[in-house]
Amino acid sequence: MKEGLFAGKKVLVMGLGRFGGGVDTARFACRAGASVTITDLANAEELSGSISQLKEFGDIEFHLGGHIAGDFEQTDIIIANPAVAADNQFLGEARRFGKTVTSQMSIFFNLCPALIIGITGANGKSTTAALSAHLLRAGVEQEGFNYRNVWLSGNIGNEPLLTILDEIGSQDLVVLELSSFQIEQLAQEQKAPHIALLTNLLPNHLDRYGSFEKYCAAKESIFKYQKSSDRGRAVSFFNADDSIGALWCEKYGGEETRTCIKFRPDDVSEEFRGRFGLPGRANLANLAAALSIAKYLGVADETIANCLGEFKALPHRLQFIAEIDGVGWYNDSKATTPEAAIVALEAFDSPRILVAGGYDKQIPFDRLGEVIADRTKAVVLMGQTASRIAQAVAKAKQNRTEVKFADSLAEAVKLAGQSAVSGDVVLLSPACASFDMFDNYQQRGAEFVRLVDELGALH
Repeated sequence: MKEGLFAGKKVLVMGLGRFGGGVDTARFACRAGASVTITDLANAEELSGSISQLKEFGDIEFHLGGHIAGDFEQTDIIIANPAVAADNQFLGEARRFGKTVTSQMSIFFNLCPALIIGITGANGKSTTAALSAHLLRAGVEQEGFNYRNVWLSGNIGNEPLLTILDEIGSQDLVVLELSSFQIEQLAQEQKAPHIALLTNLLPNHLDRYGSFEKYCAAKESIFKYQKSSDRGRAVSFFNADDSIGALWCEKYGGEETRTCIKFRPDDVSEEFRGRFGLPGRANLANLAAALSIAKYLGVADETIANCLGEFKALPHRLQFIAEIDGVGWYNDSKATTPEAAIVALEAFDSPRILVAGGYDKQIPFDRLGEVIADRTKAVVLMGQTASRIAQAVAKAKQNRTEVKFADSLAEAVKLAGQSAVSGDVVLLSPACASFDMFDNYQQRGAEFVRLVDELGALH
C-alpha cells in the first residue's frame, strides 16, 4: 500500500512528542523509503522514551531543542504533529517554499481502504470510541454482519495508525477518536470520515483557539467535509441533549447526500442499562452514542446485550482503583475540563472528596465552583489553577466544602485520605490539563494509581 509513496523523498517529521506521538509517523515514512529528519522543541533527554522506539532506524536525523528554518526549506514533505498550530511560522515558510505540508491523520485518510468512523466531542469521545469498537467487534462474530474486522485508533492513547495500514482491508471498519487538532488538519485537505459522531461540545482548548466559537468551528469540520461515496450517503450522529449538536443536526439534516441521526441517553433500554457497568448519566450518553453506531451498521440487540457487560472503564476515565477502609478511590485524570469534572462528580451519590487543579487553559471555573460547593464535602486543589478554582468555590451561594491546597499529587492524596471516612468517594478529576506538573494526563493518572496502591498497602 505504501510502496513508493515517500520513496526517495526527504520527509521532516515536526513534533516527535515525549510519549511517542510522532513515532508511528516516523516509522511509516522510513519503511516507505523516505530520508527522515525529526524536529522537536524538546531536547534529546526529554524525548528519550520516544527516541528509543526508533532505534531500528539508525539513519534518522534528529534536530532537537528547537526548529531550524533550513530544515523546512530543504525537505520535500513535512508531517506536522497535531499539537502544531496551523498558523505556525515554520509551516507558513514551508508552504511559501512550495513544500507539501500534511499530517499523520491526512495520510491515513488518503490511504485507508476501510470505512472510517470518526468520533469527537469535548467529553466522552474516548469511551464512546472504545465502546463502539467493542460492540462492532461483537458484530463481526454475528451471522450476516457485513464487516470482517474492527480497528480502534486515533487520539485514544498512542495506538498506531499509519503502521497498521497494510493490515486493514476494504471490508474492515476503523473507529477513530478525533481531537479538534486532528480535525483541523483533515479540514486543510477537506477530508472527513464517512461516518461522524459528536458526543457534546463544551469550552476547551481556549488557550489555543481564543474563543469557544473558534473551537466549535474546528470541531464542525468533521461534518462540513463529509461526502457521499461508493458506500452511500455520509452519516452524521448528534446527541439530542447537546444544544450545539442539535443545532448542527438541523443545519445538516436537509442535505440529500447525508443521513442525520439523533441519539438520546433517555432512549437506552432498561435491559442495556442493566448490563452496562459504567456509572453516571455521562456514561449513559456514551452508551447511547455507541449503540446508535452499532445498530446503524447492523449489530443485533441480542449481540449487544451479550457483550455489554464485558466492557470496562478505560484507564483514567472514572476508573475504579481500590476500596480502602470503606473509601472508594477513582482515577478520572482524563477529565481535563471543568465540564468533565462536573460529569464525574454527578456520577456518584456517595459523599465526595475531589482532587482537582492543574495547567491553566483559560477556561472559566464558575460552574465548577458551584458544583463543588454543592456536591463535595472537601476539595484538594493543586497546580496553576488551584487559586482560581478556590475562588470559584468561595463565590458559590451555599458553600460548606472544606478547601485544602497541596503542592504535589502525593500531598493531595494524603490530604484527601485524611478527609475521607467509610462510605466516601475520593475522586481525582482535575478539570484541567496536566502540563504544569506532568507530561500528560496518563502520567498524572498512573501516579495517582501508584499513590493509592501505596496507601492501600499501609492498611
